[in-house]
Amino acid sequence: MNESTAKQPARRGRIFPEWILPSEELDKRKTEDEVFDRRCQAIFERVRPDLIQEHYGWYIAVEPDSGDYFIDVEKEVASQKARQHHPNAIHFLFCLNETGTTGTI
Repeated sequence: MNESTAKQPARRGRIFPEWILPSEELDKRKTEDEVFDRRCQAIFERVRPDLIQEHYGWYIAVEPDSGDYFIDVEKEVASQKARQHHPNAIHFLFCLNETGTTGTI
C-alpha cells in the first residue's frame, strides 16, 4: 500500500512583510500624486485648444516643473523627447483629444 505524502500548508500573508508602508506614507504619496496630476492637467488644458486643431490624436508629454511640453504622433517618441530635455524629471502623458486620455479600458 502506498503512503500518501503530507500536503504542505498553503502559505498566507505577504511575500515581504517588512516592506509594509504605514497608512500615513500611503496618504502622503496619494496627495503628492494628486497635486502632480493637477499641475500637469492645468498645463494641458492651457495648450490643448491651440494644438488640438492641427495635431488631433497626437501625444503630449507634460513636464510641470518647467511648464515644457513635447508632442509627437507616437507616445514613445513624445516621452523620449521629454526625458531628453528633462532626464531627472517625471512627466505626464496625454493624448490631444477632448478628454486627454491615451487609451481605452
